[in-house]
Amino acid sequence: MIRNDLELETTLERIRHFQAQLAYLRKVETHPANYRLSAAGFLAEIDRMQLEVREYLSVPAHEWTATG
Repeated sequence: MIRNDLELETTLERIRHFQAQLAYLRKVETHPANYRLSAAGFLAEIDRMQLEVREYLSVPAHEWTATG
């Protein structure tokens, strides 16, 4: 769970890093089955982090500081 803007930025950076790893893997993995297995983990983690980002951004800052 993201609790502040610093954690938001860290999570966004992790998403970018995982996306870059996945883009690289897509270029170098020659076996489709191996790619799909590897990609699934990255995609699941990216989805989880993006959900956290959406949840954090869905609450106005003044409400978050009062409740978060």
